[in-house]
Formats: sequence, structure tokens, C-alpha cells
Amino acid sequence: MIKIILAEDHLVVRNGIKLLLDTQEDLEVVGEANNGEEVMRLVEEGGEANLVITDLTMEGIGGMELIKRLKENHPDVKVIILSMLAEIEYLIEAFDLGVDGYLVKNSAYEELSFAIQQVSKGGTYICAELTMTLLDKIRSTVALEESAAEALINVDISDREHEILQLIGEGFTNMEIADKLFLSKRTVEGHRQNLIDKLGVKNSAALIKTAVKNGLII
Repeated sequence: MIKIILAEDHLVVRNGIKLLLDTQEDLEVVGEANNGEEVMRLVEEGGEANLVITDLTMEGIGGMELIKRLKENHPDVKVIILSMLAEIEYLIEAFDLGVDGYLVKNSAYEELSFAIQQVSKGGTYICAELTMTLLDKIRSTVALEESAAEALINVDISDREHEILQLIGEGFTNMEIADKLFLSKRTVEGHRQNLIDKLGVKNSAALIKTAVKNGLII
């Protein structure tokens, strides 16, 4: 039997969730709370709950602080967030604190039921809506990185600049490069600055790092 404490400060919402949970034979709501303080009291005094389903925005001890306290003092109690907050920042913070599941309140009851079973078996769960948001964020990040890399690779570098870039990467000074290529030191300095400008970096160290990363020098 999965014994649940339901923490939600809106009574109508809490009653609706409780009615749905009570329809499952293997689920039992053994406590209800308006805030984190009441959850901690129920866990410490009753001791029978093995799962807490909680909102994040409650007066007093809110959801994040509740996760922290439960995981520090009652690590065997599983915690699922059920919240209107669908921002990735909240999701990351909650999992950093040790939460076992995170769902938004417009998730279907079937998804909540599945999450409860998954978490009770030792797994973790993120609702479909937040999973898609994460996927979109990853896609955007990858696309930006690929665009940046492609832009660098397609930078118009002359043969002379490429030759100087290779020597910079090998650690030669401006004067040494000038001697090797029969150029003036001022000319080499000009090429070095042009390369820094073209690759959009701040100094020679960053120039070498970026050039190596993008295969411009070996």
C-alpha cells in the first residue's frame, strides 16, 4: 500500500486530487496539509507515509524547503511535486534537492498515477509537458552551438593568416614569426590582431583554443 500525504493549500484542489487518489485500491491518503510545517509534523508524528505529493507555492515552508528537509531527515519518504510552475529552473532546483518526481497540475490523472507507481518503485519521473520543454531547450542549444561552430569554420582566413595562425599555435612570438616568414614584426602583429577580430576572441590564448577546436590548426 502506498500511503500518501497530500500538501496543497487550496482546499478545493486538494479535495479533488484526494478523490482521484482514493479511487485506486493500492493508494491511501493518510494525511492532508496546507504547508510544509504540517507535512513535517505528520511525517514525524504518524510515521506511516511513504510518499508526499506537494505543491511548491505554499505559505510558511514551501515545496523546495520541504523537499530539502524531508530528504535530510526522512530519506525513505518519496516526494512528488505537483505544481502550476512549469519553468525548467524550478525543475532543476527540485531535482538538485532530491525530488523523485515533478508534474504540472494540468497533467492527466493517468500520468500522475503512473508517476506515483514509478516513484514508489525507486524510479524518477518528469511529466510529458516538462520533458518536451527540456527537449526543445536541448535542441535550441545544440542548434546554436552548431551555428556558432559553422560560422567559425567558414571564417575567411587567407593563406598567409593561416600560416601565421599555425605558428602562433606552435608558440612562436611575433618576432620569431617575422623572421621565419621574412616579414616585419608590425605586419605579423597586424595579422595576429586580424585573426583575433575574425574569430571573435579576446586574446592570443583564446585564439589558439578556438582555432584548435574548429580544426583551423593542428
